Amino acid sequence: MAADRFESAYHGTPPWDIGSPQPAIMRLAETGQITGSVLDVGCGTGENVLYLAERGLAAAGIDGAPTAIRQARAKAKGRGLKAHFEVADALNLSTPDRPFDTVIDSGLFHVFSDEERIRFRDSLGRLVRPGGTYFLMCFSDQQPGEWGPRRVTQAEIRSVFSDGWRVNYIQPSAFETNVGQAHAWLASISRL
Repeated sequence: MAADRFESAYHGTPPWDIGSPQPAIMRLAETGQITGSVLDVGCGTGENVLYLAERGLAAAGIDGAPTAIRQARAKAKGRGLKAHFEVADALNLSTPDRPFDTVIDSGLFHVFSDEERIRFRDSLGRLVRPGGTYFLMCFSDQQPGEWGPRRVTQAEIRSVFSDGWRVNYIQPSAFETNVGQAHAWLASISRL
């Protein structure tokens, strides 16, 4: 089970946990693209959420790994930041009291199978308000070698988000990891 695999990764320091927000997420915030109420799906130990909370945004994070959520909550408390973290299954999210204006995903989409991607898209649709934006950052098919998760093509992103969503852009980006940079796609996708 994928949730168990990620839970065990947090008993150490997984390669994606760099102890700071992803630079690409910071640039989105600094350029005013991340607005309103924000949810980070697959938030890990919460660095992106905490960065956004520091900027004054109403920020929350979900992750399937209880250890990651405990660490995120401890960081928020230690830094005196108001941010909400919950353990949740991204493939089966319930409709919130108020939908989110922005949802960010820094490294979750690429772990899903083709079938799970459709379930994830439908789950996201319950969270993002109409006109809201989903920022997807995933491993790119431009990444050489075998290390890391499944690679994703631009065509795959466009195909998954062709119904009920509009892909605004897909651009090259990079993940910072504990073992160096990795090629990524950064997509802005609006809910119709």
